[in-house]
Amino acid sequence: MSARPHRGFTLIEVLVALTIVAITLAAGIKAAGALTNNSQRLSEVTSAQWCADNTLTNLRLSKGFPSVGDGDFACEQLGRTFPGKLVVRPTPNPNFRRVDAQVFDESGHVLISVSTVVPRL
Repeated sequence: MSARPHRGFTLIEVLVALTIVAITLAAGIKAAGALTNNSQRLSEVTSAQWCADNTLTNLRLSKGFPSVGDGDFACEQLGRTFPGKLVVRPTPNPNFRRVDAQVFDESGHVLISVSTVVPRL
């Protein structure tokens, strides 16, 4: 009777293959988590951009010349309320004012800051 050669994988080969699969899956899960966080951040920043743009547009449409100083505002976008700060500063030309609209997240960090110049009409 002749000896039959063994067929199949050794335990070491199986363990190496499982280790490779586990590392690949862990990297995939980490990448998917990063994509989810980036998607949420993009949604927040986009909503904050809309808030800042809407506030500055309302200021321009009011056709008033803003007084120098700081003011607070709140804006609701996509079911969330974003706190904001409107900062009005003089410019070298007294017929213009620089206006910055800063929008914050819940923890008080600036999500976005948008600037414009408003003329005296």
